[in-house]
Parts: sequence; structure tokens; C-alpha cells
Amino acid sequence: MTEKEYNKCVDLYSDNLFRFIVKNLEHAEDARDVVQNSFEILWKHCQDVPFEKAKSYLFTVGYHNMIDHVRKVKRITLVDQFKDEEKVSDHKIHNAKEVIERALSKLSEVQRSLVMLKDYEGYSYEEIGEMMNLNPSQVKVYLHRARIHLKNYLVKMENVI
Repeated sequence: MTEKEYNKCVDLYSDNLFRFIVKNLEHAEDARDVVQNSFEILWKHCQDVPFEKAKSYLFTVGYHNMIDHVRKVKRITLVDQFKDEEKVSDHKIHNAKEVIERALSKLSEVQRSLVMLKDYEGYSYEEIGEMMNLNPSQVKVYLHRARIHLKNYLVKMENVI
């Protein structure tokens, strides 16, 4: 891949990769770090990655960097003291976007990533499998299970109101 093709990759794929990562991490600054690291890795391997495979390579690297980031953050435990009136569980959600985001947050990292890649970004089962090191059958099964979890969460009245 040439420098010109690399710059074209940045223009074409940076926004999509950022949206995918930020939906999973739910923190914009962390997502920017993961995206920047992904493009840095692409730059280091630009001689080995053909331009046609750059998008898949970026999303694969981004996904793995995101998982590494989540694992690192899980090691850090913070204890916060909340007053009873400040607890998030007491607040009712009346916004559909917030309800869906809460439902997505209940999924595992893999399930959330699958839903985001398939339903939000529109990738095929084969492309998702390539990015996440799964075969297309596994992608379909995991995605089906994730959608069942979402459905079960969203049909409960106390979760929506």
C-alpha cells in the first residue's frame, strides 16, 4: 500500500471505525485512542496489507485493540459512593435511543460487536467472521443469540418505561 492509499484509507474508514469502537466502549476519548492505534498499526504494516484488504484489516485490528482496552480497564476497579437519589437504576428512561443503548450494554462484548457490525455497519457474515476470527456459522449463531437477548430485554415493560 502506498502513502497515498493509506491517506485514502484514513479518509474512507476512520469515521466508520470510530463509530464502531465508540458504540462498544461508550467513551469517545478511549475510542479515539483505539482508532489512532489501529491506524498506526496499519501504517507499520502498510507494505504487507493490500489496499483492497485495508478496511477489513483496520476493523480486525480495531476490534482486537478494543478488547485489549476493555481487559485493561477491567483490571482497574474504582469504588464510588452514591447517594440513594443518584443511583442510575432509579432513573426511568423515556428515550428510545437510551433504551436501546442500555439493552446493548447488557450484551457481552462479542455479542455487542456482532450486532453493531451486522445491523449498524452492514457487514456480511463472512466479513464479520474474518474480523472477529469466527466462521460464518458461529457469527450467525452468536448474532441470533444476541438478538434474542435484546428482544427479551426490550419486551419487558419495566426496561422500556
